[in-house]
Amino acid sequence: MDVRAKLAEIGLTLPVAALPVAAYVPSVRTGNLVFTAGQLPLVDGKMAETGKVGGTVTPERAKELATICILNALAAVELVAPVDSIVRVVQVRGFVNGVAGFVGHPGVVNGASETLIHIWGDANGKHARTAIGVAELPLDAPVEIELVVEVK
Repeated sequence: MDVRAKLAEIGLTLPVAALPVAAYVPSVRTGNLVFTAGQLPLVDGKMAETGKVGGTVTPERAKELATICILNALAAVELVAPVDSIVRVVQVRGFVNGVAGFVGHPGVVNGASETLIHIWGDANGKHARTAIGVAELPLDAPVEIELVVEVK
């Protein structure tokens, strides 16, 4: 699987993995599974946008930010296993920093899920998923994504 080529089809590129902002590593491989730390919508080391979804951040923009987060998660995978060695997307966990009453979390996290399905298709790209609303996220991020994948 040429992940970079599949991303290029939809105008995306794999970034360089973001540096941790606290005492953790971006990803851990155990056996054939890779678990990523939560990934924020960082672009070149800076937050692409901050604020609450349904407030200063529209749900549509938050979905785009979730795409940035999943690209960062794939970059984190690359630190411990070649991204082209991913054979199955296992799970996505999405955290959405929304205003009180915002309930569109699944639509926001679809930004991550749809990107993965584009790359690996329905058979290996569809995954178990959680979309959770939270009161706050680090650095006032609107969304944070974690990823679990199976590698060769």
